[in-house]
Amino acid sequence: MRGFLGVRLYGFWTHKLSNAHRDCSTLYFATKSERTGTIKSLHTHHLFDEVPNRDVYSINSILASYTRNRDFSATWDFFCGAHRKESKLDAKSFTPILVACSALSNTMCGKQVHCLMIKTGTESGIVTKTALMDMYSRYCYLDDSVKIFEEMEFKDVVTWNALLSSFLRHGLVQEAFGVFKAMRRDRVEFSEFTLCSVLKACAFLKALRQGKQVHALVVIMGRDVVVLGTALIDFYSDVGHFGEAIKVYSGLDCRKDDIMRNSLIFGCVQNRKYEEVFPIMRTMKPNMVALTSTLTACSELSNLWTGKQIHCVAMRHGFTSETQLCNALLDMYAKCGKISDARSLFNGICNKDVVSWTTMINAYGSHGHGLEALDLFKKMGEKRSGVLPNSVTFLTVLSACGHSGLVDEGRECFNSMREKYSLCPGIEHYACLIDMLGRAGQIDKMWYLFYDMVKDGIVPTAAIWIALLNASGYNLDANRGEFAAKQLLQLEPNKPENYILVSNFYAAIGRWDCVDKLRSAMGMKGLIKEAGSSWVTTVSQCHGNALAFSV
Repeated sequence: MRGFLGVRLYGFWTHKLSNAHRDCSTLYFATKSERTGTIKSLHTHHLFDEVPNRDVYSINSILASYTRNRDFSATWDFFCGAHRKESKLDAKSFTPILVACSALSNTMCGKQVHCLMIKTGTESGIVTKTALMDMYSRYCYLDDSVKIFEEMEFKDVVTWNALLSSFLRHGLVQEAFGVFKAMRRDRVEFSEFTLCSVLKACAFLKALRQGKQVHALVVIMGRDVVVLGTALIDFYSDVGHFGEAIKVYSGLDCRKDDIMRNSLIFGCVQNRKYEEVFPIMRTMKPNMVALTSTLTACSELSNLWTGKQIHCVAMRHGFTSETQLCNALLDMYAKCGKISDARSLFNGICNKDVVSWTTMINAYGSHGHGLEALDLFKKMGEKRSGVLPNSVTFLTVLSACGHSGLVDEGRECFNSMREKYSLCPGIEHYACLIDMLGRAGQIDKMWYLFYDMVKDGIVPTAAIWIALLNASGYNLDANRGEFAAKQLLQLEPNKPENYILVSNFYAAIGRWDCVDKLRSAMGMKGLIKEAGSSWVTTVSQCHGNALAFSV
């Protein structure tokens, strides 16, 4: 990693701070207006003037209190007041303000504080250095964070953990493993935070063996089983070994808290063990995280009865003001076929986000109400909505248009991605529009779109070839369909589903000899078509879950 920003700017920032002292003896908080793009200065409120005792101990206590309560603007405000009055500050004064600067949007604040630390000689302590590392990491200046770490003569486990978190925060999992190995090499005593971070890295890489080694280390060291038990449940759920997560949960002798149960419920949903969610919910007090995950289970099972019970519980506990929970309720009602209930709920959401709009549009589209989906999408595009569509929103709109045969409207939405919203269509959007054109019989336009996509440098995926193949089957386009079939089997030669699709295509165009050859090829490769299945949620099951969940 090259260059340490803090070092390069030491002289510059010290000079700027000296000028600031001469001009107004204060720091200021410059923010950028999101609406106008203009810069404005927010001069500090006189919180400091209201404090009777202005000794360094009182100042540090108040700064720490504001930071603990996550009132970071007040932390900055008070710190600026103390600096303006030239009050005495020590190294402990800078730790809470660095934490606050990490959360504020303006990176200039943190840089100003860093320069002030250099000027006052308070930047050398291990605690303040660690806080600086974390701040620069959160500012996305990872090289600066690493440079500060390398310059530290003494490093404790908190410092090492800060470096570990920095790499994980930026998705550099292998580098995080390197930090862990270095900690072992230097005989640094691991904390619970260290092991939790390494388990996250193992989960990211789906590294089951390494995660089990960490699990063994947890058992040997006998560390905090509640914190690490939750991390182990998350790890095993993430790597698809949910049975191991259940064993961890069941094997814990300590008192299990709701955070651990929330992780277990999320693991159930993540691994499609939906029925196992409800017994866990019986053992805990409802919270927003657990209810949201349980609603996902209800959505996947189309379990309207239990979903309604959860809605009642959410209302009773005052959770319906939370947009995330309302989005889950919206999805549940939509997947259970209650579109009018979903729309009523949507209308009642005070702070609709892009997920709210997208979920409601998808609800209309998946039930064949393409015009309603399109109308809602247009309302979302109005300035008063305050929410811009994203790529997922466009995918749901295109799907809605496809299901309802709104081809021209679908093409218009597709074109507006670039022209109006500066979004680049992804492979999924092309696949959706190709399928739409094929179903409408516009086979030539479909292939023109495909060639334009290739010219734009997008490599066709299996989804594209499947869409082209299906459209060729609908329209009895033998030559181009056969081309798509060959490309699909070359790309994914060991998926039985692809052989079935190609077989159906040849059957549609009357090439029964090719159908027989494909069946023989499947037999030689040992590919077996998965048996179809269905499920029915009985009324007694629904009532059982609901009664078990009555809290």
